[in-house]
Amino acid sequence: MKQYQIETASKVYPLYVGENILPKLPEVIKEVKPNVSSVLIITDEAVDGCYGKSILSLLKSFFQVDKYVVPSGEQAKSFQHYYDCQTYALSKQLDRNALILAVGGGVVGDLAGFVAATYMRGISFIQVPTTLLAHDSAVGGKVAINHESGKNMIGAFHQPEAVFYDITLLTTLPKREWRSGFAEVIKHAFIHDEQFYQWLQDNIYSLNDLKGEKLIYAINKGIAVKAAIVRDDEKESGVRAHLNFGHTLGHAIEAESGYGHISHGEGVAIGMLFAMRVSNALGHSNFDITTFESWLQRFGYETKVPSNLDSNRLLAKMKADKKAKASAVYMVLLKAIGQPFVEKVEDELILSLLDNR
Repeated sequence: MKQYQIETASKVYPLYVGENILPKLPEVIKEVKPNVSSVLIITDEAVDGCYGKSILSLLKSFFQVDKYVVPSGEQAKSFQHYYDCQTYALSKQLDRNALILAVGGGVVGDLAGFVAATYMRGISFIQVPTTLLAHDSAVGGKVAINHESGKNMIGAFHQPEAVFYDITLLTTLPKREWRSGFAEVIKHAFIHDEQFYQWLQDNIYSLNDLKGEKLIYAINKGIAVKAAIVRDDEKESGVRAHLNFGHTLGHAIEAESGYGHISHGEGVAIGMLFAMRVSNALGHSNFDITTFESWLQRFGYETKVPSNLDSNRLLAKMKADKKAKASAVYMVLLKAIGQPFVEKVEDELILSLLDNR
């Protein structure tokens, strides 16, 4: 089991990653939250069906434990499910020494983390990621729910007590979830590490290659990139915005398609290609878009903006992005791999590239 220290301005906490480490979870809980009064597991239907009983049985020997299950998918990050989680926590009389355990992917982590951030003005939680995507979302303390006007627009910064990542839990993931998570791995390479990007090119030819030592290496590299950025900028006032490479359009596509119809990673993949086109069009870079697009298609990604989505509506959603200022779009662009920056992009350029699909 490998241990990282995630350092932020407000908190330092451990991240554990390894294979078959789930039996060590009670020990970790006792270490990071020695005065815990009770534990509330928040998970989704898919994860509960695979691991709910075993995790509940594991923890019941040590703690007072309850479990709340939300639907699987992006629709769980809604006001209603947030409210229902709070109601359940109140019905179980959780106090300020209670601990929420977010067992699932990025959706569960965001939702459960926001519940923890706001229940009794903030209680402790631990991230237990079960997807590849969550190697990114579980680190850094950004928690939120969605609004029909934009993704993750209602949320908080609330750092966990720990992140506990048993990659054995990834074995039950459907291929679509592997694809969604791998997009975030690619993103980390693009914004931070050209050597890592080259390693991906040389070693990952299909999603089936994400196993064993290759999977561990990719996850560790991604976590290291995220941890370094979060250490320097906890609350996205500077370089942390670079983690949104591909997300300005990606989030807009998710919202316009209806949350859950296009996965987060699928939207981000299209968004990264779009950001590269913008970078080229503005003269900042000279990316070989065709080669990168072909590489993404090898993994089954859609690389075109869906034809049924209106360009003006996508632009409006992009203007609702958290980086937007005075109704102008600001995007994370690249001069080269590992050289990201944020720049205002004019509406006319965005629309011309969106219309040229």
